Amino acid sequence: MATRAVVCSAWNLVYSYTMRRYPFSFISLTTLGVLCAIPGLISIAGFGAAVHPVLDDPMAGLAFIVSAVALIGSGAFPLVIEKLKENEGS
Repeated sequence: MATRAVVCSAWNLVYSYTMRRYPFSFISLTTLGVLCAIPGLISIAGFGAAVHPVLDDPMAGLAFIVSAVALIGSGAFPLVIEKLKENEGS
């Protein structure tokens, strides 16, 4: 019994969806928000003194968390606007 090998080129592949393109401001502000949340969580967990003496205070950690939420929220606005523009066009 013979077996056949089927070779499929990349040109024959058809994708039914397009890759989503995120706004740069969403990516940058969300990245900054996540980077801001890391020292905040470390400070709130009680390990902030190992990183920096200012992070020894849990209120400094809370300030970092609030700033992270604000940055992520600010990054969400361009994403929502882009999504609304996509829905309006179709």
